Amino acid sequence: MSWRVTIPCTRAQGEAIGEADFFPDADTLPVLVADEPDESRPDEWLIHAYFEHEPKSDELAILANLGSGPPSLEQLGEADWVTMSQAGLQPIRAGRFYVHTPMYRGVPRGMIAFEIDASLAFGTGQHATTAGCLEALDKLHREGARFTNVADIGTGTGLLAFAALALWPEAKAIATDIDPIAVDVAVDNAAINGVKVGHAPGELLLGTADGMDSPLLAARAPFDLIIANILAGPLIELAPDFAKALTPGGTVVLAGLLDTQADNVGRAYQDLGMTLVDSGSGEWPVLALRS
Repeated sequence: MSWRVTIPCTRAQGEAIGEADFFPDADTLPVLVADEPDESRPDEWLIHAYFEHEPKSDELAILANLGSGPPSLEQLGEADWVTMSQAGLQPIRAGRFYVHTPMYRGVPRGMIAFEIDASLAFGTGQHATTAGCLEALDKLHREGARFTNVADIGTGTGLLAFAALALWPEAKAIATDIDPIAVDVAVDNAAINGVKVGHAPGELLLGTADGMDSPLLAARAPFDLIIANILAGPLIELAPDFAKALTPGGTVVLAGLLDTQADNVGRAYQDLGMTLVDSGSGEWPVLALRS
């Protein structure tokens, strides 16, 4: 049996569900999906949580705190609950990238496509920060940027590292996450999308790391491109580590911050001598800075 919990929420609450581990002690994590059921009411969203077991009272309490209304519970029977959770996720276009779940396989001509499950890791492309990072990478490439050594910190599904290798196929790339489950998901997604895993140029090295604290990262540094789609607080804390790990003239792409947090995040890097080259736009801006 599978179960679905639905919670009314605002747009900001719905877009924020991929940014934290709300069930740190759970043996089996629910799949969380947010959607906008009525385009004429852009701030009235729904959060859906899909469970393989009947949710417990403490799990329902956690979900209630994510939204702005009481949760409703329904039993789904023997249906494939992961497939159901992805059924409402439409493909997204971000720059020249087209990101879709297994439900949608048609790829528009001229697009770079990635198939990403709405699984246990953040970064399906549905969240504005992930899509914004894809657009930022595409913009850098169109402006003539060339990178040979890339790090994706807090990789989630691996999507941003995949995108970087698609744009700069001769580069070495490493993607890390503090969550070993996310790293396992990224390994699976690499196989699905034909991304080679390894140490050589054009290949992706994957590993678990807390920020930049990793022998793998230390061995690969310095990088000419660092991508980090995490949260404003960690981005500020990691500023000295990122600055030290960049080559002269290297670029860092930062996301996971609200527009109200952009000045503080940007200032943390500018105070270290970096130059803001793109301040992004919208509610979830993506910053690009150069050392």
